Amino acid sequence: MRQGELLALRWSDIDLESGRLTVRHTLRRGVPTLADPKTDASKRTLHLGSVAATLRAHRTRQLGERIAAGRRWRDGDFVFATKLGEPLDTSTVTRAFQAALRRAGLPRQRFHDLRHATATLHLEAGEELIVVSRLLGHSTISTTADVYAHVTPAVLDRTADRMDGILGGNVETA
Repeated sequence: MRQGELLALRWSDIDLESGRLTVRHTLRRGVPTLADPKTDASKRTLHLGSVAATLRAHRTRQLGERIAAGRRWRDGDFVFATKLGEPLDTSTVTRAFQAALRRAGLPRQRFHDLRHATATLHLEAGEELIVVSRLLGHSTISTTADVYAHVTPAVLDRTADRMDGILGGNVETA
């Protein structure tokens, strides 16, 4: 998901029982207001898989923060909120992300690079380009192909293995 989509995510957008999340909004930078996502294709439903358990635990922690805040709590129903329930600021998230990268010994990167990594990992695993395009909320498959479909050694190895299969694995060297 895009950073703005994550920051706009509300608990009403998530069905933990079915393990689905629906992207309905994005959070505008500067003045934190909800807006329509980038494109119509950005409005999508995603399957959470094992992330559902993480979100359940997060919700429990957040309920504790809500109780601690008492009347100061601003109930915007945001999944990712301050200790007072207000939407997180993009610069705060970016600073926290950079700090997490440093602690992990990883190089500096943009938050948006997580989308590139997600697309690359899906494609390396053999996921169809059209499926990755829909997961990312792109309006056209060409965006995914042109911007996100990096040709990695793993993809090249898989392609060579497929060609070996097509040729019957009996390729003789000259």
